[in-house]
Amino acid sequence: MIVLKGLGLLFGIILVYLITIIFSPYPKAEPQPVTKVAGLGKKKPPKCRETVKFRVGDAKLSGWLYLPETQTGPVPCVVLSTGFCGTKDMILENYALKFVEAGYAALVYDYRFFGESEGEPRQLYSATHQLKDLEAAIMCARKRTEIDADKVVLWGTSAGGNYGIIKAAQDARIAGIIVQAAALDHKADSKLYFEREGYGFFFRIFMHAQRDKGRSRFDLSPHMIPGYGPPSSLAMLTAPGAYDGIAHLAKESETFRNEFCGRSIVMPHPPDPLKYADQVQCPVLFSVCEKDGIVSPVSHVRAAEILGERVTVKTYPITHFEIYEGQYFEESVQDQIAFLDGLKLK
Repeated sequence: MIVLKGLGLLFGIILVYLITIIFSPYPKAEPQPVTKVAGLGKKKPPKCRETVKFRVGDAKLSGWLYLPETQTGPVPCVVLSTGFCGTKDMILENYALKFVEAGYAALVYDYRFFGESEGEPRQLYSATHQLKDLEAAIMCARKRTEIDADKVVLWGTSAGGNYGIIKAAQDARIAGIIVQAAALDHKADSKLYFEREGYGFFFRIFMHAQRDKGRSRFDLSPHMIPGYGPPSSLAMLTAPGAYDGIAHLAKESETFRNEFCGRSIVMPHPPDPLKYADQVQCPVLFSVCEKDGIVSPVSHVRAAEILGERVTVKTYPITHFEIYEGQYFEESVQDQIAFLDGLKLK
């Protein structure tokens, strides 16, 4: 009888807890908006850029295809995937134009639920979906007569940086992979995360994930969590410099929103790239930020060991967001173009 009363009390406490977090105004996640200026979307697009649409499941994805103006036949193509909560109108065009100038086509795109791509609810982060979106982008590139279907290179940065390894392990036709500032070792990255945030942070953010998951079951509006925030704030990424870094990169974006659906945290985890690395047959380039605080600076080490002679590692004495602009953008992108040239795709 005592055990039954105890179980009943426990069930009642859990029920009250769930009702409270699902239906009450609490808990709240303080928004962390970024300041926008006149955006890229209002600028005249470069002549080499064409808007493309392609489907994955029930959603239509939006992309920009860049083609060299002097091409005389099918050319190699770099398919670019952005990072956590990123959209194609942030920094990807800077890379695409560099690749086009070097004689390569480039395709950038918005993941499902983000930017100009379709999908509901908005701002739902799912690595499982994003890998399928990348697969659809590859198919889109290969269908174009201007592109050599057997000379597609996958480029990914930050949270999208490991997607190339996973997809190339499944698709032997991929000609090369460029991995920039990426999370490649879940164990090393999780250790850095826990050491920085502490266990209390994860209890708090898990409660917000439960709130959004519960609200979704009753078809209520999503509960959003900031993607990036200052240290000690409630956001997915609060490493020093993370909020300022993303705010700077997104200041001209028409579509970036610094938030994501809380349920994303309790959705299936992304595949472990270390389990796929030994199946990759093509050459790989790692662009590593030695002072990275978002992913572990040694996140690439185990993957590099597995890839062996197939990988080239380039390191830069900078933090996570410094690779996207200025001196180290120029230096790293020239290293990436040299890698592409070394593949002898043209």
